[in-house]
Amino acid sequence: MSIEERFFDSREQMIDAVFEHSIEALREAIETREAASFLVSGGSSPAPIYKRLSEAELDWDKIKVALVDERWVDFDHDKSNEAFIVKTLLQNNAANAKLIGMKNTSATASYGLAQCEAAYHTLASPFDVTVLGMGPDGHTASLFPHAKGLTEALETKNLCSAISAIKSEVTGDCTERMTLSLAGIVNSRHLLLLISGDEKLATYREALAGDDVAEMPVRAVLKQHDVPVTVYWAP
Repeated sequence: MSIEERFFDSREQMIDAVFEHSIEALREAIETREAASFLVSGGSSPAPIYKRLSEAELDWDKIKVALVDERWVDFDHDKSNEAFIVKTLLQNNAANAKLIGMKNTSATASYGLAQCEAAYHTLASPFDVTVLGMGPDGHTASLFPHAKGLTEALETKNLCSAISAIKSEVTGDCTERMTLSLAGIVNSRHLLLLISGDEKLATYREALAGDDVAEMPVRAVLKQHDVPVTVYWAP
């Protein structure tokens, strides 16, 4: 494992640190490669970071933003990650960035997988920054415990995978998902895992202590050796 833990006394301090990490990595990508790819997750924890990034002075027209995962719902659905990213990140200066979504017109995520995979191959690769979250059940992206398609998502060389999660309090009714595969997640220069609160910290510690990836899929990310993971935590 190659993990750097960056723990803070407040969420404001964590937001500052993640903002600086992301900005530096995106600026370096633009300066050295004339393009950058920014892979983003939904959720309340990164929202303040996205809103702050939206006002950053970057060449946003050279940055492609893409999703880490998505529920197989339309853009106007209240659980759409794509809509969330548009509302929080693709505003102000960042309105010039191009967004690559996962949901397409296919009836199911499985049917839409090939189209999604093709879209993700248009991104600058390896991805420059990938922002992950983690649920209290040990999922990350849409790699859910014992989900249908989880084994394929962990083993495939493709960037994307279709997942059908087991319904729970964490998944809600939206169990059909598209997600970065493990290969897609580790296809990144900077891999950031954002967690907050004591419950998530306990889940993180439990993930580090065990080996059953099907039970807690975040273990696959934490215990791989392809790319370092920077874990950000605040109370």
